Amino acid sequence: MHTCTFYSIHMGSRTARTLEFGRTHVVRPKGKHQATIVWLHGLGDNGPCSSQLLESLPLPNIKWICPTAPTRPVTLLGGFPCTAWFDVGELSEDGSNDWEALDASAAHIANLLSTEPADVKVGIGGFSMGAAMALYSATCYALGRYGNGNPYPVNLKAIIGLSGWLPGARSLRSKIQSAHDAGRRAASLPFLLCHGICDDVVLYKYGEKSAHSLTSAGFRYVTFKSYEGIAHYTVPAEMDEICHWLAPKLGLEGSRS
Repeated sequence: MHTCTFYSIHMGSRTARTLEFGRTHVVRPKGKHQATIVWLHGLGDNGPCSSQLLESLPLPNIKWICPTAPTRPVTLLGGFPCTAWFDVGELSEDGSNDWEALDASAAHIANLLSTEPADVKVGIGGFSMGAAMALYSATCYALGRYGNGNPYPVNLKAIIGLSGWLPGARSLRSKIQSAHDAGRRAASLPFLLCHGICDDVVLYKYGEKSAHSLTSAGFRYVTFKSYEGIAHYTVPAEMDEICHWLAPKLGLEGSRS
């Protein structure tokens, strides 16, 4: 049974509103449960819809948790309300970040993983804004805390980002260098980042720069794959790449580590 979680998120006005996370859809493992991954949808999408992409993957030992973001006014869309993990204005390195909502969504995601059995490896993946959320969660894991200073509770083992970007890229290196044990955690966490070269929504250069920012901050295992002729959508080749990359990284049965 899914119970909605409420967080108070500042919406750019003088008063904070409470936003409700939507329905979470779970894809149960078809084989022995060895790993759980939270998969995060893009702007305006939802958890049940994104789960359809994962149902048919040949990864029988993974449980997929597909939450739905709160519905909020989005600056990029002129204030039109839709499902979004955080507010976003312009997609650029100079764009401001909605830190409060990033932390609230990261906490919601970690909460979904925190009740998994101790022997089950956990990770986060996503598409577009969902990928940005996965990367932000990875930085929280490495730093050992959210942006607001609260401790990050989950031991992440894998991060996947399709057509996304890294919030807070410019300050990440200095934060990692100044936080206790962050370098060790950063060096141990593997990433798979995929981006279409023809992406006209989240430009390819932002995906590429995000990979460079992670690497320069001390994240040693960053795999960046580019796709010729692909715009802002997922293709079967990316899903195949996820399967080939993820199984050995998580030590799933039937895979070679």
